[in-house]
Amino acid sequence: MAVQGMEGGLRFAVLGPVQAWRDGVELDLGTPLQRSILAMLLLREGRAVTPGEMIDAVWGEEAPPRALGALRTYVSRLRTVLEPDRSPRSRPELLTSVGRGYALRLPDGALDLTLFERDVARAEAARRAGRPEEAARFLREALGRGGGEPLAGAVGPYAEHQRNRLAERRMAVTEALADVDLLLGRHSEILPDLIALTAEHPLRERLRAQLMLAYYRCGRQADALAVFADTRQALIDELGVDPGPELTALHQRILAADPALAVPPRQAEPASAQAEEAGEAEQDPPEVEELPRPAQLPAAVPDFTGRREVVNRLRTLLAGPGGAEGVPVAAICGIGGVGKTTLAVHVAHAAGDLYPDGQLYADLRAYGDEAADSALRAFLRALGIPADIIPEGRAERAALYRSLLAERRMLVLLDNAQSTEQVAPLLPGAPGCAAIVTSRSKLADLPAARLFDLDVMEPDEALALFSAVAGPERVAAERAAAMDVVAACGFLPLAVRIVAARLAARPGWTVASLVPRLADERRRLDELRVGGLAVDATFALGYGQLDPAQARAFRLLSLAGGPDVSLGAAGAMLDREAHEAEDLLESLVDASLLEAPAPGRYRFHDLLKLFARREAEASEHPDAREQALARLLGFYLASAAQAHRLAYEGSQIADHLAVRGATGRTFGGADEAVEWLSVEADALFAVLGQAVARAGAAGESGASGALLPAADLLVAMEPLLESGTHMREFDRHARDLLAAARRAGDGPSEVRVRYVLGRVLFGANMLAEAEEQFRASLDLAGALGERVVIGETMNAMAVVAGRQRRHHEALAWFDAATKVYREMNAPAGEALVLSYSARDHLGLGHPEDAIAAAEQGLAIFLDIGSGAGIARARYHLGIVLSRVGRLNEAVHHHAECLAFFRASNQRVWEQRVCTRLAETFIAAERFQDAVRHAEQALTVSREIGHPYGEAQSLFVLGRALAGLGGAARSRECFDRAHALFARIGAPEADDLRALLDRDGVKS
Repeated sequence: MAVQGMEGGLRFAVLGPVQAWRDGVELDLGTPLQRSILAMLLLREGRAVTPGEMIDAVWGEEAPPRALGALRTYVSRLRTVLEPDRSPRSRPELLTSVGRGYALRLPDGALDLTLFERDVARAEAARRAGRPEEAARFLREALGRGGGEPLAGAVGPYAEHQRNRLAERRMAVTEALADVDLLLGRHSEILPDLIALTAEHPLRERLRAQLMLAYYRCGRQADALAVFADTRQALIDELGVDPGPELTALHQRILAADPALAVPPRQAEPASAQAEEAGEAEQDPPEVEELPRPAQLPAAVPDFTGRREVVNRLRTLLAGPGGAEGVPVAAICGIGGVGKTTLAVHVAHAAGDLYPDGQLYADLRAYGDEAADSALRAFLRALGIPADIIPEGRAERAALYRSLLAERRMLVLLDNAQSTEQVAPLLPGAPGCAAIVTSRSKLADLPAARLFDLDVMEPDEALALFSAVAGPERVAAERAAAMDVVAACGFLPLAVRIVAARLAARPGWTVASLVPRLADERRRLDELRVGGLAVDATFALGYGQLDPAQARAFRLLSLAGGPDVSLGAAGAMLDREAHEAEDLLESLVDASLLEAPAPGRYRFHDLLKLFARREAEASEHPDAREQALARLLGFYLASAAQAHRLAYEGSQIADHLAVRGATGRTFGGADEAVEWLSVEADALFAVLGQAVARAGAAGESGASGALLPAADLLVAMEPLLESGTHMREFDRHARDLLAAARRAGDGPSEVRVRYVLGRVLFGANMLAEAEEQFRASLDLAGALGERVVIGETMNAMAVVAGRQRRHHEALAWFDAATKVYREMNAPAGEALVLSYSARDHLGLGHPEDAIAAAEQGLAIFLDIGSGAGIARARYHLGIVLSRVGRLNEAVHHHAECLAFFRASNQRVWEQRVCTRLAETFIAAERFQDAVRHAEQALTVSREIGHPYGEAQSLFVLGRALAGLGGAARSRECFDRAHALFARIGAPEADDLRALLDRDGVKS
C-alpha cells in the first residue's frame, strides 16, 4: 500500500503495517521481532529505550536466555538497513546508542503518525476558529494516512498495547470528522459510512448518536429511533447497562421532533435577521464598558531560528481544549541560555490569533520574593482595576483576576518562574485562556501543565542562528569553521548568539579565528561575553539558588572526566550513600543544572561543566578535589575488578588488584558485568587519563598513589578488549600510563601496563611489538616479585610464538605458565594453557596430543563452571577436531561457543569462531554455509576495525566462493586478503602469495 506523504527521503509507517521507504523504495525490515523493535523505537519519538524495556516489550515474560544478544543483533541489522552507506567505523546517525539503550533520531515528518497528529491538531485549531470546512479537510488528510490494522507485522506485548491505542485514536478522529460533517450538513453523504462503522463498532455510543442524527436529518425518524433501540439492547446484552445520558437525551429530542435537530446550527440565520423578517426594528446593543486589551509581550526576536518541532507542539497545545480544567498550560524548562524566554515569546506572538483578548506578561525574577503578589497587582491594573480598589490578600487578588479572565480568551506568559507556589495564583481558571511558564526548575508538580524540557539546538539550527547574527555570507564562506565554533558553544543558543555578535562587530576577524579562542577550555567562558550578555552570568543565577550541599555536589561532579556519570560513581565522588546522592542529583536535575539522559545516569552540558569546574577550583581545597577523584577511581577499580572476576571465572587476577577497601558495583552475572564495562568505557578511559595527569602534577614521589590503581583498572578492563571496539583507546591510554610509570620509576604499574599493551598489540597482529612488551613485563615482574599477571604473560608469550609457528618454543612457554598456575593453585589458568597449547601440538603433527590437551582444558573449565573459559576451550577443541576430520563435532563446539560470544558482545571472538565454522564447512564441502559464516566474520571484523580478522575472513570467503565456482569473486577476496596480510606484516601473506602463484584460485 502506498502511504500518503511517503515520497522521498527516509519515511516510516506504523498506522498500518510497520514499513519503511527510502526515496520511494520499500525497505526489507526483516523478521517480526526486528519490526517490533523498530516500531517501539519509532513510537518513542526519539526518546531512549533501554535494552530491558525492549526485551520486555518484544518478548514479555517469555524472553529467551540470550535475548540481549539477539536484541543487539536486530539493532545492528536495522542500522544496516537504515544507513546502508554508513562506514563501519562511523557512528550511526539514525539509530543511535544512548547510554545503555538506543534511540531513533528521525527528521521532521518522517513518521506517518507524526503527520497524522499534526493534521488533527490543525483541524482542531480550525474548528475552534470557526472554519469547519478546513477542519474537515485536515481530518480527512489525517485519516488518509496509513490503513488497515496499526502496527501490522509487529509482535509482542508492547505492539499489542500500542496497536489498540492507535486503533482507538483513529476511531476517535473518525468520530470527530463525522461531527464536523454533520455540522456542515453532510448527513446524506456520510450516512453509508456511519452505517458500516456502527456495524463494526456496535457499542460506541458516539457513533450511534451520529447515525441517529444523520437518519433524522435525512427524514428517516423511524430508522433513527430503531438505532436507539438496537443500541440499548446491545448494551444490555453485552454490558448489562443502559445507554448513557447523551444518547438518551438525543432519543428524547428525536421523539419530540426538536426543531434544533433539523438544521445544522451553523446554517441557522442570526436572530437579528429573523427579527428583520418579522418586521421588528433592530435594537442597538446595550452599551457596556469594555475591559482593556493588554498587549504586554516583549518584542519577539527577529532572527528566531529553528525549534520547529517544539513550536508546533506548543501551538498544538495552545490551540487545544486544555487540561482537566480546560486551561492549556505549557511549562518550558531548561538550563540558563537555552532560549526558554525567546521561544515562549515567539510562540506567544504567533498564537495571537487564538487569544484575541490580549496577552499578559510578567518576569517573575524581577519581582523578587513577593513575585506572585506583585505580578497579580500588575495584572489587575493592566485589566483596568484602579489601584485603590485592588484587594490586599493574595487569595482575593487571585479570585478577582480569574473572574476578570472568565469568558475571555487571553494568553498569560510567566517568565523565569522559580516554583509552582509562585505560578499557581497567576494561572487563569476558566476555559478559553492559556498560560506559558518558563523556568529553570522542572515544575513537575504544576497541576495540569504540559512540560517541555528544552534542550540545546540541533547542529544545523545552531549554525543557522550563528549565520543569521554574524552574516550569512561570512559563515557560508567558512562553513566547517562555523560548525566547529557552534560545537564549542555546546549548541547553546545564548553562547552561539554571543560569539556571533562578537564576530559581527569585528569585520577584521574570520570565523576560523574564533576556533582557537574557544578551544582553550579554561578561557572559553571568558570568550562567551559581549555587552551585557555573558554565559557564566546566566549560569551563576541558577547556581546562586542552590543550598550548600547541592552546590558542593554540583562542583565535585564536574571533576569527572567522562561524558556522564552513574549514580554509583557520583555517590563515591560525593562520599554519600546512594539514596542521599540520588536526592542531591535529582534536585540538580530539577534545577536544570544537571541532565538525566537515562535512569541512574547524569551529565552536564559542556559549558555548564566548565562553569562548575571553575567554581570547584575557586571553592574546593585541592585536597578535596584530589580525594573526590581518588574515590571515583576506587569505585571504578572495585567495580571493574568484580566484572573481571565474573567474566573470567576462575582467574585470580582480580584478587591481586589494589582495590584497597573501595566499594564498587555488584553484578548478577558475567553478561551484566561485561555490559557495564561497555557502557562505562568512556568514563573508565577518562579516569585513566585523569590519573596520568594527577600523577604528573604530584611529581615522582607521589605519582604511584594515582598510577597503581589506574594500572590495575586497565588490567581489570581486560574483558572489554574482547569486544574489539575500544582498541585505539586501550593503546593510547596504555602508552600514556606506561610513560608516566617509567617517569615515576613505578615498577608494579609498569608490569601491569606492559601486559595490557602487549595484548593490544597482539590483537593488531603486531607480534614483534607485542612480544617485546610481554617480555619486558615478565623481566620486571621477576625482578620485583610481582606475580599478578605473570602466568597470563607467559601464556601470551606462548601464543605469540605459536602464531609465528615457533611451536616448540610455544609449548615451553606453556609449561612455564602451567608451573606458575599450579603454584598459585589456579586451575583456570592451567585449563587455559591446555586449551591454547592444543594448536601447537597440532602444528607439530601430534593430533592425539592436541585433542587430549583441548579436551582436558574443557573438562577443567566445565568443572570450574567458567562460561568464558568453556567457550574458549570449545573454540580450540573445535579447531583441532576440524583439522582431524571430525567435522560434525567441530561444528557443534563452535556453534556452542559462538552463542556465548555473541550474547556477551565479544566481537573479536565472534569473528574468530565464524571464520573457523566457515573453514569446517569448506572441509565438508558445504560451501553455501561456509560463505554465510565467512561473510558474518567479515562484517564483524569491519565493524570493530580488526584488519587481521578482516584478512582472515576474506581468505576463507575466497576459498568458499571458489568451491561454488565463483572464480572472479574468489580471486578478488584473495587479493584483498593478501594486501591486508602484507600491510600488517602477517606470515599468512607469504603463504597466500605462494598458493596464488602456484595454483591460482583453485587453492
